[in-house]
Amino acid sequence: PATQQAPPRQPKMMRFPTAAATRAAAFVATRSTNNPAASSALRFSALRAMSAAAPGPKPENIEFSSGPCKKRPGYDVAALDQRVLGRSHRSKIGKERLAFAISETKRLLGVPDDYLVGIVPASDTGAYEMAMWNVLGARDVDVCHWESFGKGWFADAISHLKLRDTVTINEHTADYGDLPDLSKTNPDNDICFTFNGTTSGVRVKEGCDFISDDRKGLTLCDATSACFAMNMPWDKLDITTYSWQKVLGGEGGHGVLVLSPRAVERLESFTPENRPLPKIFRLTKKGKLDAGIFKGATINTPSMLAVEDYIDALTWADSLGGVPALIKRAEDNLAVVDKFVGENSSWINFLAKDPETRSATSVCLTLDLTADQIKALVALLDKEQVALDIGGYRDAPPSIRIWCGSTVETADVAALMPWLKWAFDEVKGN
Repeated sequence: PATQQAPPRQPKMMRFPTAAATRAAAFVATRSTNNPAASSALRFSALRAMSAAAPGPKPENIEFSSGPCKKRPGYDVAALDQRVLGRSHRSKIGKERLAFAISETKRLLGVPDDYLVGIVPASDTGAYEMAMWNVLGARDVDVCHWESFGKGWFADAISHLKLRDTVTINEHTADYGDLPDLSKTNPDNDICFTFNGTTSGVRVKEGCDFISDDRKGLTLCDATSACFAMNMPWDKLDITTYSWQKVLGGEGGHGVLVLSPRAVERLESFTPENRPLPKIFRLTKKGKLDAGIFKGATINTPSMLAVEDYIDALTWADSLGGVPALIKRAEDNLAVVDKFVGENSSWINFLAKDPETRSATSVCLTLDLTADQIKALVALLDKEQVALDIGGYRDAPPSIRIWCGSTVETADVAALMPWLKWAFDEVKGN
């Protein structure tokens, strides 16, 4: 169906004094009175009014959450194809729509023909855990992490899979804001890594050159906040996972699993000993890949509404020009933030130190404020309906995190920037 435009947002009443009122306050603040105490109080009140003056228009859309992320421009849930609602996912139309979502994913992402794409349970977390539980243990493993989710994969490898009982686990790590030396990974080993650290704003460098073309091990890539907004070097990636609730602004609860032929070979040749797999993790049947998963026969019941929502996002992406256009939108958003930070570096900076590893989606920023002051800044921008959900991740250093993925309009990022300065001044002044 034709995409319906969302109704225009109703203008919100500004809480701030008009320019004329601010000028009047400035005039009053400079006047003296016969009462020094009253004069001081009057000047303080007037200066407070000046400091609260609006720095400019607010963003048209104030949603900057890093997941679930902002819906695409012009989104209208009523425009979704509703034929599948109330129908079985195993019905003819249910299977067709799931298969269509898979085929469009492969086409738009440029996934090689001999790779497989499947829709699996439990978002990116479920997809990545599924991969780990099925294939790890055949070789030594290099786990690379520099933020909370990668650290979680490492913890699962040693604490839950207990891989150190059977193979060597090498940890390659760095603090938030940095990237570990990935050249130290061994191509004979399986390599687990995050393409883009959603909670640190640090991504791997373009091309993933640290991965050998002649590797013997598999690469397991968590690309949840990278797919559709960054170039995926598929020849370097054996198992890739993501959730459509990130860059495409889809709904939560579903993951996507991409397998190379080498990954399929591992699945069919390696069965971990003493490792029971719950039903929602099982990718093989009697030693062979369960091919139906990659044709739309999902392991468990998906939300067909969420699937249609995903197809809507794919259609929108295609209408813009596909992944290259989505990448440009995210990079344009990052450029706005980069310019602002460059002009205000005395109090705001990127958490990611190296420009080559700065994420264009999950943009993390440090401020010259205490942790409590940063919370106050986030709350202030929320209260004033300027920006929602921009607090840094709970495990990250005190910071803010602005989602700049492809569904976010560059004009909204630009409108937010002066409000960051306003909120900083308000909080710092108090």
